[in-house]
This record gives sequence, structure tokens and C-alpha cells, in this order.
Amino acid sequence: MIRRREFITLLGAAGAAWPVGAKAQARLVIGVLDSRARVAAIEDRLRALRQSLSDAGYEEGKNLAVEYRWGQNQLDRLPELARELVSVGVSVIVTSSHEAAFAAKTATASIPVVFIAAEDPVRLGLVTSLARPTSNLTGVNFLGNELTGKRLDLLRQLLPTANRVAILVSPASVTNTQITTRDAEAVAPAMGLHIQFVNADNIDQIDAVFASLERDRPDALYVDLLPFFSSRRVQIVQLASKLRLPAIYGQRQFAEAGGLISYGADISDAWRQAGTYAAHILKGVKVAELPVIQSSKFEFIINLATARALGLTVPPTFLARADEVIE
Repeated sequence: MIRRREFITLLGAAGAAWPVGAKAQARLVIGVLDSRARVAAIEDRLRALRQSLSDAGYEEGKNLAVEYRWGQNQLDRLPELARELVSVGVSVIVTSSHEAAFAAKTATASIPVVFIAAEDPVRLGLVTSLARPTSNLTGVNFLGNELTGKRLDLLRQLLPTANRVAILVSPASVTNTQITTRDAEAVAPAMGLHIQFVNADNIDQIDAVFASLERDRPDALYVDLLPFFSSRRVQIVQLASKLRLPAIYGQRQFAEAGGLISYGADISDAWRQAGTYAAHILKGVKVAELPVIQSSKFEFIINLATARALGLTVPPTFLARADEVIE
């Protein structure tokens, strides 16, 4: 007969002998696929994702495990990373860009994918309908590149005498560049703006672009909304400041880093919404029951300190429209 103390000891030894993977399987697992490197600026968005999961009862490190995969700004790595997440056996994949979403879509037709995308997902071909997705994908469209005309209009209002605007795009992100080019060329003539596109796909090319801008001296700069540019925002903002070049950006983080003005969706809120959808799926809700969300929360940020440094006078009416003015 085994005494009670001996029995408990045996149970403890057996538990210690269980493989780590077997313990992890007791938790639900989700995947996060991001094309960038994991840097401090992304942590706010991850916190928003984790908070919405926590609000639904899923705590990372307790009853939920999260497998992160980072593309290190190399889009060609995304398919392999997506396949890794599938092999791990995640219950849902959250992706932070349309490139990551397509990689996940190619890797699996059965695991639900919740995307966060700056472009119209129907036009991209991610889904056939916003109201009722018919595949394993749904998510959040934060209307990033659809706001090109609005951003150029804001730039024009702040700089009424400007007529030459350089637009920084990344040829590696083919879809983004096509959308921004098309939309900018459609609205620029009516605004009296002459557009010049400049290209950068890596850190050295960003430096080279600003060296060319120093020679060409456009009146203003528009930075396309891309994960890579966001990850290099300090570099971009500092180079624009060095040239005393007024610039508009698509995310508030640029204005917080010293950029002149930004206009775009609250992307942390988009991550929160993605977390809510991931939680619904973990609870058994079908993707077809989760329509694609379009962001309705937008932020117009003015860095008044930067405006003063550039010698710009910002009209009170323009300031009054801002959601936040950074002094």
C-alpha cells in the first residue's frame, strides 16, 4: 500500500517529467505575425492587443500563450514565419499588415486570421465582402492609404504657398505604393501641387533620399504609411528637421517624435479591436460572423514646437481642428 505522502511525491515527480510541450498544450495559443522588428514603439499596440484579450478572460502566461514572429522588415520572410505559426498549432493568427495577412492566408485555409490592414481588404483581395467574410480571414481596416487626399489637403492648408511635394514610398511594398501613387496623382492637380515620388526600402536608402531632397529642395514632404517607415520614424523625422522640411505623416508616433503634423487612424485602437476579434474566435465564434471593421477613430496631431522651429505660423483655426497639440 502506498502511503499518502508517497503518493503525492510520485505525482510531483510525474509532473516534473512531463514534457514542456505537453504543459503548453493546456493553454490556448495564438500567433502574431508582424513584418517589422520588435521595437519599443510596437509595445503600446501589443499592450492594446493583450488588454482586449485579458478583458475577454485570456491572460498571456496564464491560460493563453502567444507565439510572436517578427519579419525584421524583410517581407520575403513572412511566408516562412506564417508556416511556422501553423506548425505550432495556433488557434488564430493576428497579422499587422496586408503582406503578413496574405502570407498567413497562403499558409492556412483553416486557421482563422485576424488582419490589421491599412488598405481596403476587398480591393486587395483578402476578403470578398466586408459584411460577411467567406474565407478564414477577417479583421480591421484602419483606412491608412485611403487618406492620401486628406493628408495632402491638410499640408496644403498649412502651407498655402507650397507647390512641390515629395512623397516617400517603398517600392518593396508594391500595393501601398500603387495606391498612394494613384490617389496622390488623382487629387494633386486640383490642389495645385506638383508631386515627386522618392523611394526607399532600407536605412541607407532613406539617407540617400534625404540627400537628394537637400539638393532638390521641395516645399514639403509626405511620408507614406508603412510599417518600415514607422520603425524608422526617428531617423526620418530627424532628417526632415535637419533640412527644415515641413512634413506630414500617417501616425501620431511621428508627431510625438518631432514630426510636424500627422493624420490617421488610432492604430493602437485597431490592435485592440483585433484582440477582441481574436477572443471571439477563441470562444468559438465563426469568422463569417465577424464582419471586417473599418476604423472610425482618427487623430490629427500638430507638433507646435516643430512648427515654431521651422518658422511656420499655424493659424488658430487650424490649431482648433487638432485632436492634440504638442507644445
